[in-house]
Amino acid sequence: MQIKIFTTGGSIDKYYSPREGNYVVGDPQVVQILSEANASIEYSLEPLFKKDSLELSENDRLEILQKVGAAAERHILITHGTDTLITTAMLLSQVAGKVIVLTGAMQPAAFKHSDAAFNVGGALIALQTLPEGVYIVMNGKVFDPAGARKNRDLDRFETLDPA
Repeated sequence: MQIKIFTTGGSIDKYYSPREGNYVVGDPQVVQILSEANASIEYSLEPLFKKDSLELSENDRLEILQKVGAAAERHILITHGTDTLITTAMLLSQVAGKVIVLTGAMQPAAFKHSDAAFNVGGALIALQTLPEGVYIVMNGKVFDPAGARKNRDLDRFETLDPA
């Protein structure tokens, strides 16, 4: 199974830049995560953006949609910032015939205490076992984008309350 990984930036790829005096989005960390885990999956990587997800424009999202739709691979993993991950996932629901999983991290992968590796690992397992569709994998759970929300107070994703 060949997996296509698209990266868009977000906290998962952030690091502290003393020169800039704050956190900036750097190179995709998913390669380092997979290497450290000794993952034996076949994948190709295509970095799309190095942006905080709050900086992604509608045109950026349309580019993600176009790239995912045009990818020859059926299994797609997208690393993405958590603030607008659901918005992108909802747009990707237009893509048929693929298994698409989006994940990210609440804390940068470069941090000692980060959820990045856990989320990437969960996303890869989900990607290989779920049927066609678009999913979010965060905090050890698989979410339908239409029924998920980011809970900033608890620093995690959760299922919307049915109301």
